[in-house]
Amino acid sequence: MVEPSLLAPFHILSYGTLLGAQVYQTFAAGIIAFRALPRPQFSTLQASIFPVYFSLQAGLPVVLALTYPGEKTIAGVGPSGLSGVVADGHLSTLLPIATVFISGLANRFVIGPQTTKVMRERRHQETIDGKKSYDPAPHSKEMVRLNKSFGRMHGISSAVSLTAVLATVYYGTILAQRLQ
Repeated sequence: MVEPSLLAPFHILSYGTLLGAQVYQTFAAGIIAFRALPRPQFSTLQASIFPVYFSLQAGLPVVLALTYPGEKTIAGVGPSGLSGVVADGHLSTLLPIATVFISGLANRFVIGPQTTKVMRERRHQETIDGKKSYDPAPHSKEMVRLNKSFGRMHGISSAVSLTAVLATVYYGTILAQRLQ
């Protein structure tokens, strides 16, 4: 077993990196890019950023679980690492870490690729229609369908990402209680 005092710095740094990336991407970078870039360039940028972001969102919870420092008690030090995360009484630790991990995986390997597929289909339909997906109505029936599909997938991805941010913040409160 690794000494918990050696795990703690890696755990805190991993948590800070995860929360910082989530808050920055969700509340700063995405909004700024949407306002500053023309829509095609914004889409290209996001399509390049999201796989990396979602990989971080899936990978850093694994690092959190592996570097979980055992709790110091009168009897000694509790289990650390993954066994500490899943130990009895630590559902408040396992649940948020697992939520962020599953959210990152879902966005990286399911929701993100489906959203990208719809975006490609919309670009193809734009060439057929001779009109951008975001131009004022009217649109072809196929473009209306694709726009609805994109809106649904984007909304699902946003909700899953926001759930991950909230789970990360919640875990931060659990982590802070251990520092007292």
